[in-house]
Amino acid sequence: MSDITAVVRVEHPDIVLTKTVTHDQSATVTSVLEAGTDPTSGKFFYRIHSSDFHQFEDGLRNDHTIGEFERVIETRDEKAIYSFEYTDEAKTVSPIISSANGVILDMKNDGNGWLLTVWMPDRTNLAPLWEYAEQNDVDIELLRVNEYASLGETDAGLTDSQREALLVALDTGYFEDPRNATLSDVAAELGISQPAASGLLRRGTKRLIVSSLVDDSEPPE
Repeated sequence: MSDITAVVRVEHPDIVLTKTVTHDQSATVTSVLEAGTDPTSGKFFYRIHSSDFHQFEDGLRNDHTIGEFERVIETRDEKAIYSFEYTDEAKTVSPIISSANGVILDMKNDGNGWLLTVWMPDRTNLAPLWEYAEQNDVDIELLRVNEYASLGETDAGLTDSQREALLVALDTGYFEDPRNATLSDVAAELGISQPAASGLLRRGTKRLIVSSLVDDSEPPE
């Protein structure tokens, strides 16, 4: 059995933040994968790039998928980190992916749609995502899929520490949505500090994406 990474595009007006990014078309949204979110808080963190945060927040206030929101951090280069609470009307595909033993490696908006980079233990684990899409009238398209050997059986350019951190995070439920473990839990299991655990997970996830999605025959940009 070979693990896979798949790049999937999904689109539906009820997918979280879709109405907001339609209102502010300058906005780019990416998930904060390393955020140590309390799994019981109901808060989800995203990095936002926008030329006008007032317009972006006007979109949030009229977005039926978003309840409370907060601009947590803002930098000088038109970027910020927000926390959001979803409403009951919001559609989310991440629980479907988690229940299929998958992990979302990356998520970002693509116009009115969303590009998901998903890791799955096997290609067949993608089936529940397509079933959910069909049942909920979600437009879905498979853009790319790559097979590679199991995380536990290949280095994929990972250090031993990165591999251990990723496996511990997966086993404890850190990648599930909502999370069953916090970054603090992962760090405690590894016996290291939270910043060190965050760095291992972030660098390990990047290495997996590069290993599985970047063609080594192509010259680097």
